Amino acid sequence: MKKFLSLFLVAMMFVGVMAHHAMAEDTSVADIQAKGTLVLGLDDTFPPMGFRDEDTNEIVGYDIDLAREVAARLGVELVCQPISWEAKELELSSGNIDCIWNGLSITEERQESMSMSLPYMNNQIVMVAKDSSGFGSIADMAGADIAVQSDSFAQEVLETYEQYADFYASVNVLAYDEYLTALMDLQQGGVDGVLIDLVVAEYKIAGLGDNSLIVIDSLEDDLFGVGFRKSDAALRDRVNEILTEMESDGTIAQISAKWFGKNISIVGAAE
Repeated sequence: MKKFLSLFLVAMMFVGVMAHHAMAEDTSVADIQAKGTLVLGLDDTFPPMGFRDEDTNEIVGYDIDLAREVAARLGVELVCQPISWEAKELELSSGNIDCIWNGLSITEERQESMSMSLPYMNNQIVMVAKDSSGFGSIADMAGADIAVQSDSFAQEVLETYEQYADFYASVNVLAYDEYLTALMDLQQGGVDGVLIDLVVAEYKIAGLGDNSLIVIDSLEDDLFGVGFRKSDAALRDRVNEILTEMESDGTIAQISAKWFGKNISIVGAAE
């Protein structure tokens, strides 16, 4: 009986070691290369990160250009898969997509549920005003009419962050369906400022061709990263390595200049 018990315990220890080894083994990079594709999940209505070209209906954008180069260096083809943004975590965990790469903010909650890449962009929440307004910061804007996009992170920052409570109480907030209308209203003097995502402001202002619209203040950081499954840490790490290589060899700067007119990448900034 003692001999049997000893053999049983040895067998259980062996099973435990093998199970631990299986759990520890991460084949995510090899799996991607074996199937030949990197499937990127995105909301295809978020310019300039990922959206459909009006003329060709092709999915384009800053994130798409970055991801396509990363995929090429992995030796695979990029596949862009539009998804419901509300269901992005489910799409990832179910294996329908390999990553979420479309202006995904790095938050504590997401770091707990996903393997998040290094931050590659700081999409700050900023205040845009006309350069002739005389505003140097939001401290100068008491009594001003401020535009926000309905249900945006910028609106959440303004209305719920305690450090901006006094400012929020001192201004008149107008909610718009989308930022382009708000910026055009700012051009015409309908509002005094627009609280907006920096990445959107850079893109929309460039499209309007109006140098009189300037960023006067930055309220909050909003770091973008790529989301992977918790089990795919090796794939995340390899993508991090490739992004760092792309920063070093100037590829990210070229892509950034294409979309924003300058390099706004923060890859490697924290190193």
